[in-house]
Amino acid sequence: MQKLHLLSEYLWLETIFWLICLLAVAFVVNCPVRHLLLRGSYKLLSLVDLGQDTKMRTAIRYLANVAPVVIFSFGLDLIPGIQPVVATVVQNIAKAFVILAFAFILSTLLDFIETLYRHRTRVKFRPVKGLIQIAKIILFSVAVILTLATLIDRSPLIFLSGLGAMAAVLLLVFQDTLLSLVAGIQIASTDMIRVGDWIEVPKLGADGDVIDIALHTVTVQNFDKTITAIPIRKFVTDSFKNWRGMQETGGRRIKRSFYIDQTSIGFLEETDIKRLSCYRQLKTYIKNKQEEIEEWNQKIRADNSIIANTRKMTNIGTFRAYVAAYIKNHSGVRQDMTILVRQLAPGAEGLPLEIYCFTNTVTWKMYEAIQSDIFDHLYSIMPDFGLRVFQRPSGSDMQLMLSNVQNRR
Repeated sequence: MQKLHLLSEYLWLETIFWLICLLAVAFVVNCPVRHLLLRGSYKLLSLVDLGQDTKMRTAIRYLANVAPVVIFSFGLDLIPGIQPVVATVVQNIAKAFVILAFAFILSTLLDFIETLYRHRTRVKFRPVKGLIQIAKIILFSVAVILTLATLIDRSPLIFLSGLGAMAAVLLLVFQDTLLSLVAGIQIASTDMIRVGDWIEVPKLGADGDVIDIALHTVTVQNFDKTITAIPIRKFVTDSFKNWRGMQETGGRRIKRSFYIDQTSIGFLEETDIKRLSCYRQLKTYIKNKQEEIEEWNQKIRADNSIIANTRKMTNIGTFRAYVAAYIKNHSGVRQDMTILVRQLAPGAEGLPLEIYCFTNTVTWKMYEAIQSDIFDHLYSIMPDFGLRVFQRPSGSDMQLMLSNVQNRR
């Protein structure tokens, strides 16, 4: 009775006493709420195979902190001796804290949704990180407006009406963000880039795999293990190459030429035809070609004594047929895709003979091995057709020429 009389006599002691009691109640309520929420989150995460993920646990901790703040805010009106102005200020601060807490909770939930999305194998390559970041920007923008309006005890419409006058300033300050936002939406809607794609951006020195797509940048790990960060808007305004189509098709193109010395091109003699007829890849070709040429010569009654009046087999044409047959029987070449052996326009470096085909693998190492194997064989077999590869004269060629001249003297 004496203590209660003392409290009633000194009002400030009574106020402090009930404040301590209110804080104790808020603390006591916080412990079981936090415990129950955390246990529930652990069970939920274990059900979706994300038991070690900390994002959802962080959201639960934010939510648990809201309970004591709400209890303290509503209980403040019951404490005697608290000035209405002080109670209003404290309650506004508590409301602002709750708004920010829920903003952080929703932000963490967005991160958790992104984690769940990336664990789905069917859509793991589609970029969603940029969209998540856009949602966070909108979320925190709204949260800041509501927080400021709550602290000064005014309507949020006041801030929204002021934003109209600040639109020009905001456009200037957030210009890069807005451009990146539009570019990110275009990329996501058209599926231009995915995480894991091999892309080339020669202007920016990027050539490698996409490892991250964010709001402002696309991160590329180059094949030399360096990292290149490319502004995302560059993929809308500038050109780039995406190798995803090649990877999905399962065949990588070989488009490569070797140059033949044009002075080595000529007609085949009978002895050459008999020798080349022993080649398995050329038996059918030579037989059909000879029948076609003989029929044509007989039809026009050609004079065999003049070469210009007749048709004859050439070493370059026979070699081209051999190359086509060799590629069609190569185990590393896709037979269901385009196979082409053609001559390009001759130039100062000789006659280009281009090989156009697709390997049956997209692995870089295997692709290079198959391509090298094809050209190793063709360079080695070319002299059998009386053909030479064009090569610009080097120092050793000049020494050989000079030694021949000296020997002749």
